[in-house]
Amino acid sequence: MIGSSVFGYVNVLNKAADAAWKRNEVLANNIANNTTPGYKRKDVNFEEQLSRALRKTRYMPLDTRINNINGLRLRTKVHTDHAGFSYRLDGNNVDPDTEGVMLAANQLKYNGLIQSMNAEFANLKMVMRK
Repeated sequence: MIGSSVFGYVNVLNKAADAAWKRNEVLANNIANNTTPGYKRKDVNFEEQLSRALRKTRYMPLDTRINNINGLRLRTKVHTDHAGFSYRLDGNNVDPDTEGVMLAANQLKYNGLIQSMNAEFANLKMVMRK
């Protein structure tokens, strides 16, 4: 995209929305496998990667920090969460109630990200009309 601040924000919001979508898939998979012996819950660590990328440019203005984030470094990585921990004797560590709450919270986050992207594009439309 164009190298302006607006598109930098949209790109980061897009990556975050993709990560939230992936997290929905992972959480739904966790719920589906809550009775599978030995299954270990999975999660996505996008927020940690974004935080690490922003720390590298800590003392720069926010617009510069966002524009300097390399989109290739912001990859959605699925990892096994608490692999050595289990709720049950069969080795499974998925709690369906916790997963349901996390799924609902993640859906709210996803909706917020989409609304933020829509707001950015609405601002662009307004500017282009003038």
